[in-house]
Amino acid sequence: MGQVHHGSATTTAAVRRTIQHSQESLRTLSRRYGINPKTVAKWKK
Repeated sequence: MGQVHHGSATTTAAVRRTIQHSQESLRTLSRRYGINPKTVAKWKK
């Protein structure tokens, strides 16, 4: 049984883990995953 995601969710748990462990810039990560840099910053902290 998989996870149920919110209808407008743009990231999965796996993507969030990747963002948290990445050393890349917020801009690079936001472009790669197609999300706002503020969202990337939220997941990195």
